Amino acid sequence: MAPSHVLKCCKRVLNWVPVLFINLVVGWSYYAFVVELCVYTIPNNAERISYLVIFHICLIMFIWSYWKTIWSRPASPSKAFGLPRAEKELFEREERAEKQQEVLKKVARNLPVYTRTAGGAVRYCEPCQIIKPDRCHHCSTCETCVLKMDHHCPWVNNCVGFSNYKYFVLFLAYASLYCAVICATVIQYFIKFWTKQLPDTHAKFHILFLFFVAALFFISVLSLLSYHLWLVGKNRTTIEAFRAPVFTNGPDKNGFSLGFSRNGAEVFGDQAKYWFVPVFSSLGDGHSFVTRLVHIDPEQANSVLQQNGKSPVDGETTTCGLGNTLQHPVNSSNDGVEDHVVSVTMESEP
Repeated sequence: MAPSHVLKCCKRVLNWVPVLFINLVVGWSYYAFVVELCVYTIPNNAERISYLVIFHICLIMFIWSYWKTIWSRPASPSKAFGLPRAEKELFEREERAEKQQEVLKKVARNLPVYTRTAGGAVRYCEPCQIIKPDRCHHCSTCETCVLKMDHHCPWVNNCVGFSNYKYFVLFLAYASLYCAVICATVIQYFIKFWTKQLPDTHAKFHILFLFFVAALFFISVLSLLSYHLWLVGKNRTTIEAFRAPVFTNGPDKNGFSLGFSRNGAEVFGDQAKYWFVPVFSSLGDGHSFVTRLVHIDPEQANSVLQQNGKSPVDGETTTCGLGNTLQHPVNSSNDGVEDHVVSVTMESEP
């Protein structure tokens, strides 16, 4: 037990190395820009002050969104998705997978769960002992299920999911802006040092290296930002981009796509004043999602979750229908239990 505990502690410490590296790079870039460039190199006070103001605004927004991404605890499913005591005992006694699935299907009928495994089974997490909500996945690093999990990012030592995906996208955006500002302001002095128009001083190394590092990070972060903005526009997670979510009627890579504007609102919210600020404004509670095929009544979903032990979410945004509504039974079976009915809407691909 002791060696295992020591290994876990060492792993946790090592997980912070990428975060420490990023902070060291940012700390050095601050010194190089403020001291070596603005204090020792730029002769004009107006230029120096304007550079410092723009630089610090970008830095504050970058650090704010970065640390919000790091310290936002991954949102996990509520106890409403756990098996009731009787069903849990029955599930644990059963050794046959098909019988266990019957138990899971019976419980899932009372939950807003519409995605399945590739084989059509109800998604169940053995370590967490819960039925997985739609778009939820288990993170082996965080050792928990994460709502609307996108990926586990070593650069923030945290899972990126429902609770902090907006912060992560803003972190990439402000990191790109931070690097772009550095490149744009440093380039003229980079050229002067490179062409020997300025005398060799201790600032030369810092300014030359600062430009190369900022340009390198700008290219890499901008490409990652572009990919995640594309994901936001499609309303997909990184996991769903590689493996399409499977619904009761089969896989559908655009199953959660509601159109560009509504897809963006799910991440950034429906109030423009909060879009560029690292405060939580994403819509919903991460447990249930409107899809192209299934329209979930938010009041009905809330009542079901409350009955199963989930507290209501303050300020939860209501959803609206997307098209021609039909009545369709979901998860019908021959076990004698009345079919659960939801509204189904069909629309063309956005």
